Amino acid sequence: MAVIALLPALAACVLNGKRPDPAIDVPDSYRQARGAPHAALPALDWWREFRSPELTVLMEEAQLANFDIGAAVARILQADAQARIAGAPLLPLVTGSGSATRSQASIATGTGAGGGGNRRRTLYNVALDASYEIDFWGKNRETLVAAQQLAVASRFDRDVVALSTIAAVANAYFQVIAAQDRLRIARNNVNSATRILGLIQQRVDVGTASGLDLAQQQSLVATQRAAVPLLEQTLQQNRFTLALLVGRPPERVNVRGGGMARIAIPRVTPGLPSELLVQRPDIREAEAQLESANASVKAARAALLPSVTLTGAAGFQSALLATLFSPAAAYYTIAAGVTQPIFDGFRLKGQLEFQKGRLEELLQLYRKAVISAFTDVDNALVAVQQSAERERLQRQVVVASRRAFDFSETRLREGTIDLVTVLTTQQTLFQAEDLLALARLARLQAIVSLYQALGGGWPTAEELNKAKQ
Repeated sequence: MAVIALLPALAACVLNGKRPDPAIDVPDSYRQARGAPHAALPALDWWREFRSPELTVLMEEAQLANFDIGAAVARILQADAQARIAGAPLLPLVTGSGSATRSQASIATGTGAGGGGNRRRTLYNVALDASYEIDFWGKNRETLVAAQQLAVASRFDRDVVALSTIAAVANAYFQVIAAQDRLRIARNNVNSATRILGLIQQRVDVGTASGLDLAQQQSLVATQRAAVPLLEQTLQQNRFTLALLVGRPPERVNVRGGGMARIAIPRVTPGLPSELLVQRPDIREAEAQLESANASVKAARAALLPSVTLTGAAGFQSALLATLFSPAAAYYTIAAGVTQPIFDGFRLKGQLEFQKGRLEELLQLYRKAVISAFTDVDNALVAVQQSAERERLQRQVVVASRRAFDFSETRLREGTIDLVTVLTTQQTLFQAEDLLALARLARLQAIVSLYQALGGGWPTAEELNKAKQ
């Protein structure tokens, strides 16, 4: 008992570990942020801001049927089970047992030829056995904390997977409708080029154009037609990708689309960098893993100290079943033991050093997750701003190219234009229209990237109050 009384003082000398300081420099604001940072924070259902009912249906379906999200939920169940397993040593272990033994002694051990008495014997036994390790310095408690923090991390991992999945759904959907737009533009370009080919053919027939002029236009028509199969392939492949994300076979998914012009452009503001530490699930996951590693270090350090175990057994034992539960058949044992590791080939010391190294690794990963989050937001803000400007300028290019093409076609009908100029205006317009579709796609994807960089939707103050209630 005196040794046991001194154990807490011994533990205090060893268990002096503290949680490491992340030492992260959090900026006051984002470099690329403009205007009020809280003017338009992302809503929890941020995908509705694109004003596409079809996209909303796909997003909601993906959250219910996506296989990666389902696997992440299964990992939560595993982590919870591991936490229960880790917490078991904090409670006594109680087992029940019962036995009935019938034995017969050897004749050779008797006292004579007819001696030996009753050689048959029956013994009945019913008992409860209990053992309990006193957790003086928290080895078992810290092991439980480590497992619980991993269970918390698994929940944030599910949020990371869900956020990545719905962002992938949005991008795949936008790629589908972008492919539809580009396919429509390509087919219109084929029709326009074919119409110009007919006009050149008429000039060749009357001798005002050469075979070279005709061949050049035929080449342009063939080039535009050759672009159609590739765009068809892109459309179908993105549709198949979208089907996988929503957990359905490609044959069961049909995207109507309707063009990127029908997709609204949401306005998103990023808030403050300090708020990102709470909103990004990958940061929260890294923080939970860091907490788990810190608890594991404490548990490994505590394993170097003595372990105190209490054991006991109580039950009934009798040679007759009728008297098995009588007071005279009762028995019990109580024992206490102290075990101190002295030399184990430095196994426990190695485990402690391993956990310390793991803690340092996770600390660096946590810092990287935070800095990466700030970088992601600034990159997304730049992409949103520049893609919007690119789309605006490219739209001007299309308007000017369309005007030039219309003038050239009119003058071609009048026979007052160089065919090289007609060919140039066609190529410029066709390329400009395709680049405009790509610019619109890049802008939509940049907005999705911003939502993803911000950790998805942010609950409002009212929603937080309801959650607390």
